[in-house]
Amino acid sequence: MTTKLILTHDVSNLGSAGEVVEVKDGYARNYLLPRKLATPWTKGAQRQIDQMVEARRKRAIETLEQAQAARAWLIDNVVTITATAGANGRLFGAVSTADLAAAVKEAGGPTIDRRKIEVLPPIKSIGRHSASVRLHADVVAPIEVNVVAAR
Repeated sequence: MTTKLILTHDVSNLGSAGEVVEVKDGYARNYLLPRKLATPWTKGAQRQIDQMVEARRKRAIETLEQAQAARAWLIDNVVTITATAGANGRLFGAVSTADLAAAVKEAGGPTIDRRKIEVLPPIKSIGRHSASVRLHADVVAPIEVNVVAAR
């Protein structure tokens, strides 16, 4: 059986926020709905879809040229994040996507939506790490992150 859902967040390999998708019942019940990544589709939910699409359009980088310029900046620069770490270089917690987005902006880079940043595996130690960000439907940029221990 399949379930019709409205995605409330971008889900890798499935779709972006505001799209109506059909997925297997178990995937919906055990993954998408508990994590609030989707809501059940109803006839009245079309208005909600329209509002999400409009909000995402306002937040998104409008043109392909802007996305490519942002990608060029991200490729040329290394983002430095200061975090508290133990004696062995292990962080207390992890570097979040919100931390990454704020660090890029502080370094003079483009404003990026934290929900578009993908960090695999999570950054939990000092040193050089990499992440990626989807700037546009056709543009994915790598982010080089240098995590240093707070003194």
